Amino acid sequence: MNINKIFRTAIEKRASDVHLVHGLPPVLRIDGKLFILDSSSFEVTPLLSGQEKFVDPSEDLEKEEKNDDNLSPEKYTFSDDGELVQKNTLSPKISNSKIVTSEIIKKLIVGILSKEQLDRFKEEKDCDFSYQFGKFRFRVNVSYEKENIKLVARIIGDKQPTLEEIDMPKQIYNLLNLKQGLILITGPTGCGKSTSLAAMINYINEVRSCNIITLEDPIEFIFKPNKSIITQRQLGTDMPTFASGLKHILRQDPNVIMVGEMRDLETISTAITLAETGHLVLATLHTCNASQTIDRIIDIFPPYQQNQIKSQLSMILSAVISQTLISRKGGGQIAVREILINNPAVSNLIREQKIAQIKSIIETHSKVGMISFERSIKDLYERGLVEADEANSFLNNKLLV
Repeated sequence: MNINKIFRTAIEKRASDVHLVHGLPPVLRIDGKLFILDSSSFEVTPLLSGQEKFVDPSEDLEKEEKNDDNLSPEKYTFSDDGELVQKNTLSPKISNSKIVTSEIIKKLIVGILSKEQLDRFKEEKDCDFSYQFGKFRFRVNVSYEKENIKLVARIIGDKQPTLEEIDMPKQIYNLLNLKQGLILITGPTGCGKSTSLAAMINYINEVRSCNIITLEDPIEFIFKPNKSIITQRQLGTDMPTFASGLKHILRQDPNVIMVGEMRDLETISTAITLAETGHLVLATLHTCNASQTIDRIIDIFPPYQQNQIKSQLSMILSAVISQTLISRKGGGQIAVREILINNPAVSNLIREQKIAQIKSIIETHSKVGMISFERSIKDLYERGLVEADEANSFLNNKLLV
């Protein structure tokens, strides 16, 4: 099994992620759905229906290494009552897929990890790193589950994203011309936060003459200076923590600072201070919407500091862009976004801890560029970019048509 062949196939199939898990064939995520990679023909088929169960292949590893034939694990088919109906082999597509084992993954990662990264993985049982394959980069995580090694790789495109390509609303363009402030991109894992950040950095690089410093884990898109200077620092190799990287950043004469993720109290506190002191700070958080984002930031501070943070946040917050991905009409995925832009009404709600009322502010201030998730999905449907079923599914019981 060759990791580069798997990565090449993932690129050709326009996958977003690669999963190598002990006891399963290689799995690709394509347009949000999981597919098994047949490593004999390098074709993809939909993942298991839920009835198929793979046996642990570790006992067959020696046989596999001697014979290049693919393993054919068994499955049991059950009736609705839970009775065993039959025992047979998996479908040809699945049975032809070579099963991944922890030992196989271990051999694969030795070829793509440096000695320092291997040592860190052995010590911490987790390792994030980037891997260059041709024009493409992969953001890779290796970890353990049930004492077995697993690998997940996110594919980073071979070209820089633009705000137009990711359908970012026009009001965000104006915010990127600010001299100072805090712009937050939020959403679940895999919703395109890194791509949105990269598109913003590219826009600033095209229209402004400034010094941009990024702190990333790991470095994903490689930026080329245009009108701006761009310095990219990677966690683990260029700095020990995000907090330490931010602590010394003022000595590096920055105008724009990008923080890959605000993970802890010290990082969030320093980012807020930097935004206060005349810098534009772009960062991400794993929160679902604007209200939850503001609550998360306030709640991470001890009670005696929260009034101060509410006051600071009310003044320096520029916008919260929350997003998630849904299926695009005709294939692919597209972002649905909620956009909160700070104005006197929002600022007042933050200071007075009336965060729950922010949603109504978003819904009633569309003229200044705010967008609710509901308005965003309806707009995508009206533009013919998503199917009605997809839009209705996103809106739950608030049927669009």
